[in-house]
Amino acid sequence: MIKMKNKFLFLILSLALFAACSNGGEKPAEDMADFVEDQEFKDAHDTPREAAATFSGKMVDIPVENDEAGKAYALMPATKSNKYLFVIHEWWGLNDNIKEEAERLFGELEEVNVWALDLYDGKVATNPDNAGKFMQSVKEERARAIINGALAMAGDDAEIATVGWCFGGGWSLKASIMAEDRGKACVLYYGMPVQKADELAPIEAPILGIFAEKDGWITPEVATNFENLAKATGESIAIHQFDAEHAFANPSNPAYNEEAAQQANKLTLEFLQKHL
Repeated sequence: MIKMKNKFLFLILSLALFAACSNGGEKPAEDMADFVEDQEFKDAHDTPREAAATFSGKMVDIPVENDEAGKAYALMPATKSNKYLFVIHEWWGLNDNIKEEAERLFGELEEVNVWALDLYDGKVATNPDNAGKFMQSVKEERARAIINGALAMAGDDAEIATVGWCFGGGWSLKASIMAEDRGKACVLYYGMPVQKADELAPIEAPILGIFAEKDGWITPEVATNFENLAKATGESIAIHQFDAEHAFANPSNPAYNEEAAQQANKLTLEFLQKHL
């Protein structure tokens, strides 16, 4: 059952956050796609290196009501389990790097189904221009339909955790909100969080936010405002900001920060093991 919230507090906090983020009347970014025309943002995403993992999962269909089926890269334990981790890709799409991360998490977690959801419907980018186009082309309704299909496949008794990076970080949060009382843990790496109290209100899962202090887009201010919003609306949240750049945890990124990524991944694993 969705937690009851203090509506008066919602209103006051939403107004406060709007004032804090308004930047002198300029509309703040609300989605990663808002940065696509920023050349510096594109330049911060180098072409991914090839992944070195041996893949053991398989692609599965996700039934979508009144629409074409979605897809996910699925890893499932030998013993049937009602525990699920939804992994959501960066702006590149469901590429080998995300499959590699799904494999890593599957190996580290016990008896957890790991599904890397494809919100790009099969499109995978190999350069920033195409990545930007693919991210901009994502329709909110379609992405939500795929996530709802995955939630339906998992079942009413499922325990759901989510994790995502960049584009997928924001969608990790949205997926956990959609999971409502099935949500057990939400991890977002430097993704754009929701910024309104009523949007965050349905979430039941505790939140772990991983951010970069040198991120010029999902800035420390964005992270702090989100933390304040979550705390004021009664959510369980922990925010960690690393001395690193945007996309620092992507091992296929030539600018990969191994030390910060390992620390962040350790926090993520401990968080998932505790709550899932």
